[in-house]
Amino acid sequence: MQRLNVEEILAATNGSLICGEKDFVISEITTDSRKAGVNMLFVPIVGENNDGHDYIGNAFENGADVVITHRNIPKRDDKTIIKVQDTRIALGDIARFYKEKYNLPTVSITGSVGKTTTKDMISSVLTMKYNTLKTQGNFNNDIGLPLTIFRLVGKHEAAVLEMGMSHFGEIHYLASIAKPDIAVITNIGMSHIENLGSQENIYRSKMQICDFLKEDGVLIANGDDKFLAKKQDNIPTLLYGIENKNSDIVAENIENLGLDGSKFTVKIDGQEYSVWVKVPGIHNIYNALAAILVGRKMGVEMKDIIDGIREFQLTNMRMEIKHFGEITVIDDTYNSAPDSIKAALKVLQDTKSSRKIAVLGDVLEMGDFAEKELYAIGTNMSDIDALVTVGQNAKFIAKGATLAGVATVKSFDNNEDAIKFLKEFVKNGDHLLIKASRGMHFEKIVESFEER
Repeated sequence: MQRLNVEEILAATNGSLICGEKDFVISEITTDSRKAGVNMLFVPIVGENNDGHDYIGNAFENGADVVITHRNIPKRDDKTIIKVQDTRIALGDIARFYKEKYNLPTVSITGSVGKTTTKDMISSVLTMKYNTLKTQGNFNNDIGLPLTIFRLVGKHEAAVLEMGMSHFGEIHYLASIAKPDIAVITNIGMSHIENLGSQENIYRSKMQICDFLKEDGVLIANGDDKFLAKKQDNIPTLLYGIENKNSDIVAENIENLGLDGSKFTVKIDGQEYSVWVKVPGIHNIYNALAAILVGRKMGVEMKDIIDGIREFQLTNMRMEIKHFGEITVIDDTYNSAPDSIKAALKVLQDTKSSRKIAVLGDVLEMGDFAEKELYAIGTNMSDIDALVTVGQNAKFIAKGATLAGVATVKSFDNNEDAIKFLKEFVKNGDHLLIKASRGMHFEKIVESFEER
């Protein structure tokens, strides 16, 4: 990161200097006391299970020279301490201040599902022309976004920032830090509906990404989504789609290549272009269309856009195709939601294998909506040869699959029992989809095939 001095930190956070020098310069910011070092600022965060203030001493011992705090802590002759109202808010304040030092085009992305893959694809396209900073992993919340922004340095020419949420107001806050030139919304699904109450509320929450859109900014949205296809008041909007032929860009002549992805064509300025997405699933065609519109908006040539889409790499545990001998696993264990389950099942159904096996776990934060939505998924699984579920609400999928006539349906309460069953049940030539919410730790099921 670019160096900041204590005086700038004080200005950004409206903090008070308890001890130390205003002209002291920091070279890095961390929220992890274990990663603290010389010339670094440690920001202690209060979480659900831990309070970072308890580790201020560790941060100092590891070399941190500056700390911000909203607790009263003893002065240190050899350290700098800044008092703020709330360290979590202060982290965002510093990121907002830091981001304003860089006048570079910024793309912000949100949506119920697909935002990480869309982020990766857009970044791959923009990298064809710009030195691009992108969100790494799941650094998409009020802690991760600031830490991503602190990675900005002089060489960067563009930024692609992912924004996640689970409650109303969170996207508004993140947008106030990022201040995007281009906002992308992938879709309005059911994720976190337990907290937000309805898809309409999810839509309103996602639209907050436009609250700090630059004056000449634009929203790029999924034209096949019933919420996003409607006219957005006073927000310049470009739509992409497959079914909605009134979208600004439409995928046509779609060719499903199974696990090798898909090909399609788009018409732009009267010319037809062929695009190859090397990862499977029609949902990735939507992601590619968003990337095309972003690339066009930022002046990337179509040849480079097509190359960027073809060369992009998925983030780990998102539709990763893994081969264990003659067994093929679709590793989609990073997260789960009803829409993403449907998309992943379509990929499994389109594979050519002796047996198609779905291993599905609980979908978290669904509340009272879980039974209806998950049961409906199960009733549309007639093309699957076997279903294995783990957890409580995943049993609703199993119930629907039994009604649909799936030959083998097994439900387990934990990963260990599911692994024992799969070791005996899975045979060479089988294709498996393994998918659940992150909290289910389904990567352990994938790892069991590595051990095998």
